Amino acid sequence: MRRRPIFSDLGRVMPFGIAVATALALSQPLVRAANAPATIGGPFTLTSPDGATVTDQTYRGKWLLVYFGFTSCPDSCPTALLEISTALEKLGPDTDKLQPLFITIDPQRDTPAVMANYTQSIDSRIVGLTGTPQQIAAAAQEYGVYYEPRKSGPGAGDYVMDHSTYLYLMDAEGKFVRGLDADTPGERIAEVVRGAMAKAR
Repeated sequence: MRRRPIFSDLGRVMPFGIAVATALALSQPLVRAANAPATIGGPFTLTSPDGATVTDQTYRGKWLLVYFGFTSCPDSCPTALLEISTALEKLGPDTDKLQPLFITIDPQRDTPAVMANYTQSIDSRIVGLTGTPQQIAAAAQEYGVYYEPRKSGPGAGDYVMDHSTYLYLMDAEGKFVRGLDADTPGERIAEVVRGAMAKAR
């Protein structure tokens, strides 16, 4: 998959101003990011692996580690989810306070069953969410996520998804705390999550 910068062609997906705010917030250290004026994250309505409708309120009270990707992704998505799995192992007793969410940007192919099988093959503690194209677009806009299909062949299903690759750490009240690159090692993810939880106590 060809990784593209978060600023590429954002006008077709979300307002440019949100993209700038996202990039600036993600570049800040933990304390600064938590107080940044940018609004990252917000309400969403999606579908869980069992077909149930879930919203951001469903996970209120849990810290969230949110990643947008797709199950056919050849590199960044499986790498990110494997590092999240490692982070869960390293968190120890704090693991129960964190819920990782993998939100697809390819709802056409990523049905609830596909998402369930994919996340189960990596770590059953990661919840894969899908929805209608409109629901996915709305959730992506809340998080300042860029994504766009790119044709890879002549058939209707011959495409890959170019997308921005960030992990979003949200606190138990649903507020943005910190952004991390998708290839951040699991040990570092655990360190950041543990530190953020400690500051919030």
